[in-house]
Amino acid sequence: MTFVQVIEYESDRPDEVRELSEDWARHQLSNAPARMTVAEDRERPGHFVMVAEFDNYEQAMAHSSQPETGAYADRLRRLARSEPRFVNLEVAHQET
Repeated sequence: MTFVQVIEYESDRPDEVRELSEDWARHQLSNAPARMTVAEDRERPGHFVMVAEFDNYEQAMAHSSQPETGAYADRLRRLARSEPRFVNLEVAHQET
């Protein structure tokens, strides 16, 4: 079953977050997310949502437990205005 992690954060430094994410994507290991999307809320500028899709829960947890992922999260926290909110979702239904 597909598993999704959502990270909500606010930042006045979107270009730095994008650079951080692009650098992180270049160094991903084999259990990297199958797809990653970052979107900014049109109604609340500076409010972002990052969606990481994994093949399953086990892959997501293996990815989350890596030191590189922890270092990325720490750097993201420094670029955010407040503590990011993390949500873990088991996909119940998906249409293509």
